[in-house]
Amino acid sequence: MSHAPSRSAPRRPAAGPLPDAADRAATGSDRPGTALVTGASSGIGAAVARRLAADGGWRLVLNGRDRGRLADIAEQAPGSAFPADLTRPGAERELVDFALAGTGRIDLLVAGAGIGWAGDFTTMPRPAIEQVIDVDLLATIRLVRQVLPHMVAAHSGRVVLIGSLAGSVGVRGEAVYSAAKAALAAFADALRYELRGTGVRVSHVVPGVVDTPFFERRGVPYRRARPRPVPPERVADAVRDAVARNRDEVYVPGWLRLPVRVRGVAPGLYRRLAATFG
Repeated sequence: MSHAPSRSAPRRPAAGPLPDAADRAATGSDRPGTALVTGASSGIGAAVARRLAADGGWRLVLNGRDRGRLADIAEQAPGSAFPADLTRPGAERELVDFALAGTGRIDLLVAGAGIGWAGDFTTMPRPAIEQVIDVDLLATIRLVRQVLPHMVAAHSGRVVLIGSLAGSVGVRGEAVYSAAKAALAAFADALRYELRGTGVRVSHVVPGVVDTPFFERRGVPYRRARPRPVPPERVADAVRDAVARNRDEVYVPGWLRLPVRVRGVAPGLYRRLAATFG
């Protein structure tokens, strides 16, 4: 499971002029600077890395657990690769130290690492419960805790948390995954209130079903006809939109706000519909 960094030093981000923090804080814009992306070895994280690279100007620091795939993405983007399993004690500090050593700052954190597990909760092994909570929630919280002091000191920066519709409405057969993503959504809200006035912003990107290897790795393929999976590039576009337009929350696709709103205003009706249609 763990893919710790190799003994040979990972490639450092290319040096270049740093964006002006005071100007960003004054205008509220998020001009390209240094972006740290986790889960970048595949799926949404890899798509985000490619999108930011295509936009130009970003110096990318990419993290993932699969050393080979991460190296490929880092070559394509291009970016600086730091392979590590962020559930390993101290890995988040090593990652942030690596990014800061190469660029001096972190302007954008996109926390895209995540795993799933599908099946009846009563049959879910305890190690799987702990792994989902650790990867999808605790590792992200620990990483944000390491990054935030540097952003607050610079009076600018953005944290983008990749959530899930499962965290907004709950999904049958994914109880622990839903719980972890719901906690991540509450974390985003609470953090946003706490950081008001610091120049640091928090965005929560909420995709539905995304066409990535996620479903293969969780042990059960996606078999429903609807909603249809969207490509990971669409989620990457939503991340870029959240950064460029200073958006607190973005659903992908946008119509997914509807079931969330129905659940909010008529929870009983929503639960009856969910029990019938899944």
